[in-house]
Amino acid sequence: MENLSRRKALSLGVALGLVGVANPARASTGSASEAAAAAAAGTDPAWIWDDAADPLMVSMLDNGHVPAINTAWASWVNNNDPLPGGLPADFAAYLRQVNRLPSWADPVKLARAADFNRRRDTYLFMLYGLGSGIMSTVIPREAKSVYWSAGGADMQDRAAKTFTFGYDLSQLGAFEPTGQFVVTANKTRVVHAAVRHLLPQSPHWKAVADETVPISAADILVTFHSLGTYVYRKLLDWKIPFPAADQEAFLHSWQVAVHLLGVPYEHIPKTWAAAEKQSAQVLAPILTPSTEGIALAEDLLGLTAQIDLGVTRGFLNEFVRYVLSDEVGDWLGLKRDYASAALVRTAWPAFILFREGLSPVMPGTFYMFDQFVRALAMLFLNKGSSGTTTPITIPTGNRAA
Repeated sequence: MENLSRRKALSLGVALGLVGVANPARASTGSASEAAAAAAAGTDPAWIWDDAADPLMVSMLDNGHVPAINTAWASWVNNNDPLPGGLPADFAAYLRQVNRLPSWADPVKLARAADFNRRRDTYLFMLYGLGSGIMSTVIPREAKSVYWSAGGADMQDRAAKTFTFGYDLSQLGAFEPTGQFVVTANKTRVVHAAVRHLLPQSPHWKAVADETVPISAADILVTFHSLGTYVYRKLLDWKIPFPAADQEAFLHSWQVAVHLLGVPYEHIPKTWAAAEKQSAQVLAPILTPSTEGIALAEDLLGLTAQIDLGVTRGFLNEFVRYVLSDEVGDWLGLKRDYASAALVRTAWPAFILFREGLSPVMPGTFYMFDQFVRALAMLFLNKGSSGTTTPITIPTGNRAA
């Protein structure tokens, strides 16, 4: 169960949750001169994009280099791998510059965070997958951008690609030379830059968007809060043992991950208290349903129909309501199943107590929940059953309709 959850199940959670990371959430409005002034001042992450990757990817896309890049970098996997041949010179130069940990990264904390992921994989998976992932569909700008980007037409394939981010982040050696997350994060950062260039060309996205430049630093921070900060708070609320050292390490891994995605250090919360304060300011007020978000939520939850979860769709709906809220469930039109609601609200806490050794009584529903977690993990094994993750590729267009 440990290996399945960490390698496969946790990856699914992040795959669902990170649909926002790869797409805009809070791009700003206003004049170009105002945006430039704010970015120069460095006072508002909503006006900060990626000065290093953005112009590079405009050039790569406009000059038709992306297919060759996707082919060449498929073999570039480990953090200490040499860059492959076949990359445009300026693209390779950029990767050499950014493919490293920031000077402030603490290897001891990063190692502890990886071990924490392994020890708490079941809870992390459930919260990332059925909490953060579905929450992303009620962040309107995020949902609209996901829906109208190229991957929005095939959410299973999109989630399978994002599988790589979650799996590589959760590896025990994720940030070490033989790990893969630094490479994965830099590939993802390039994808962000490509989407920034492509999505404003979509008439469908432009018709529903209330921003003009997607994926600002604020966007990525919003997604961090829908993932890391949300999970941090839930673990505390569920009274799962969470020592201070684990809390600090978990935060540090996300700080490094967010920075590798291009967010300036000064805008990344330095404590969980600061993260919760920032989350209350930038995430909580913007949650609301949208046509695109409702469709995406149904797509994501509908993937479960492909295998036997051992539970009903009503149970799944009620678990989403449990980890988010009835308000979110109502927004998304998740049909009520009051018998399942009562079961979730009583059996899941008992599952936690027994699993943590806090109760000697194994609930009769223990194996049901255990198999439920396993079955959810199997959703994307058709994309990762070989033991490798689906390669991250740079898009060259948007969703057609």
